[in-house]
Amino acid sequence: MRQAWSSRLFWIAMVALAGGAVLPLFASGYVLGLLTVAFYTAVFAMSWDLLFGFAGEVNFGPTFLIGLGAYTAGILDARLSPNISIALCVAAGATAAVVGGVVLALPALRLRGPYFGLTTLVAVLMLQNFVVVFADLTGGEIGLPVPDVISIDARVNYWIAFGFMAVSGGILFGLSRSAIGLILQASGQDAVQAGALGFNVAKHKLAAFIVSAFFSGLAGALMVFYMGTASVGTFVDISVGVQVIIAAVLGGRRTVIGAALGAIFLIAAGELLRPLGEMATLIVSAVALLVILFFPDGFLGMLRGRGRP
Repeated sequence: MRQAWSSRLFWIAMVALAGGAVLPLFASGYVLGLLTVAFYTAVFAMSWDLLFGFAGEVNFGPTFLIGLGAYTAGILDARLSPNISIALCVAAGATAAVVGGVVLALPALRLRGPYFGLTTLVAVLMLQNFVVVFADLTGGEIGLPVPDVISIDARVNYWIAFGFMAVSGGILFGLSRSAIGLILQASGQDAVQAGALGFNVAKHKLAAFIVSAFFSGLAGALMVFYMGTASVGTFVDISVGVQVIIAAVLGGRRTVIGAALGAIFLIAAGELLRPLGEMATLIVSAVALLVILFFPDGFLGMLRGRGRP
């Protein structure tokens, strides 16, 4: 506990949370709506960072887990509403992501090198094809309208997303700093040596994948009730997964909190530069590339004054 209080990362997080807590007092509904999406994206990125930053497993398909959560919740609400509650739909979405994550991880974690990442990427393509083929159930390429929303009040939606991000970040950050996080980090750096020390590498990586799947699916399910629709372009598309990965690396790998910072930056920068059209993507990509090249520890590395030697 004493180390946490003296950590600069801890105080950065506290300042950010304090700023986010008072923001609804003077921000417009437009800004709150933008940040609501950014907070859910932050949870996606933090969940991904736990698996890659600590366990060392490159998941090229985070949207497989996100999409499972979003579409499961959306389909249940669209097909069974009003006979089913939003809370039950969200719980079902998180459960579907965990089950799908376990089914994917059990065989995939036995693979080495890039094969695990390729397996997760194929899983995303399969989910995309499933959505298109079973359009009567999923809405297909047009998207699936979700009849219910958690709230139409921008402040309420902001508080839900902000609170969810804060709690998720706290849990993921605490887990990363626990004994389990240290074992994951050791396994990611040298799985053979970690196994020789008596640690069950496969079990700990599977646990990390389950935790990542749970928060990804839960965030996807909550976000679908904010967006009011489930679509491939929002939840499953490979470009969405790339954005999640860039956010985690941009904010600072192996920090969890940095992933949230990177996600908020990407969403905010993309919206601010939207009038520039296609140039917006180019500028944001160039900034991300420069940060990654000269500050491998991301934005948090810049705040700590640590760049590439």
